[in-house]
Amino acid sequence: MYKKLAVLGAGESGIGAAILGRKNGYEVFVSEKKKIDTKLKKMLSEEGIKWESGKHSIENLISADYVVKSPGISSNIQVIKSLKEKGKNVISEIEFAALHTSATLIGITGTNGKTTTTLLTYQILKDAGLNVGIAGNIGNSFSLQVAKMDFDVYVLEISSFQLDDIHKFSPHIAVITNITDDHLDRYNFNFENYVKAKLKIVKNQSRKDFFLFNSNDRIIMKALAHTNVKARKILISETPVNEGVYVNNKNFIVKLKNKATMINFTNFTLSGRHNLLNAMAASTIASILDISKDSIRESLTHFKGAPHRMEKVLTIQRVKYIDDSKATNINATFFALDSINTPIVWIAGGVDKGNNYKSLLPLVRKKVKAIICLGTNNEKLYNTFQNVVEIIVETQSMSEAVKISNKIALAKETVVLSPACASFDLFKNYEDRGNQFKEAVRNL
Repeated sequence: MYKKLAVLGAGESGIGAAILGRKNGYEVFVSEKKKIDTKLKKMLSEEGIKWESGKHSIENLISADYVVKSPGISSNIQVIKSLKEKGKNVISEIEFAALHTSATLIGITGTNGKTTTTLLTYQILKDAGLNVGIAGNIGNSFSLQVAKMDFDVYVLEISSFQLDDIHKFSPHIAVITNITDDHLDRYNFNFENYVKAKLKIVKNQSRKDFFLFNSNDRIIMKALAHTNVKARKILISETPVNEGVYVNNKNFIVKLKNKATMINFTNFTLSGRHNLLNAMAASTIASILDISKDSIRESLTHFKGAPHRMEKVLTIQRVKYIDDSKATNINATFFALDSINTPIVWIAGGVDKGNNYKSLLPLVRKKVKAIICLGTNNEKLYNTFQNVVEIIVETQSMSEAVKISNKIALAKETVVLSPACASFDLFKNYEDRGNQFKEAVRNL
């Protein structure tokens, strides 16, 4: 008898789960609240997958053995509540994929730094010759890769939304880069709920597994005091530790398995303290997997970084233009402003997720000469910084924001798009926002 799989959401993760389910003999049904385009309908039909669009029909979902929920769908909608009340297994696409692979899983989460750490880890492992895939909140969906590929190791960037619906998922190596305020609108503006979601990454680990975390992050440390962690704890630290990784002058030292490995980071291509911590995490993962010091160092030297994360676009009349569109929260923007050593014209704004901008005030006073507000509602930005910088301008398009910044910025200054907000008011997503910024800069 076929097992039944219902998939909520026909986005990339949902379609990946549907294809993986079909490959493994499930009777699959896809439910999408929005309209499904003609090309996708055809693909689903060719795969023998039933579907509905424009609604989530509880009667079509209730018979499923598994319900895979796409991460963009809130757990607070009525259909999810009804399914859970009836005892249905509502799980993350990440969990569904993990159920169908025996590969070694590396799970990386955190408010900021998870994309860079994931990309850097993948690069180091790939350069070292491992048969490795990259998935999760980056690249193709995990489920689709499990269905189509045969990797020995997966490096997974995992968001809190993806962790919300895990029950058995257990990575061999788990990483939490940091935890700061973000996505509070999704967690009823309760920061503790968001922290608990992040800590789910370790809940099913065993003593054979590893858990890496930033021991200088007070929120992580406070949460761990009340969390049962069975995995071996590996500290990412700025001061010496007995087991883990720490900074020593121009090197960081990885201490594992009664062995210390010193790696010089002076030629690392990315700047900033936050990127050093990302490199330390990725290098420690590689060390756990017995990658050599020389191979790690070589990968660090050639790593180019994530798109839209402090990405250098152009220098025009000695003014640098930097795309940091991926900075969708306060902490990410803090790192961006902190890493720039010239006067800054800062392009900011978008959909506010419960932001408190006060932590940015010291940096803005010290470094920012002008703020270009880019969003449908800039009131909070304006009220916070109107007495701190001399120039605050409101704009409603990227082209206008870049043209104004070009008039304000002088030689040896920096224009940075680092919004500290989500992008969905004026743009499709942060990638679209970053691409429009780069296009507008090139058109100057």
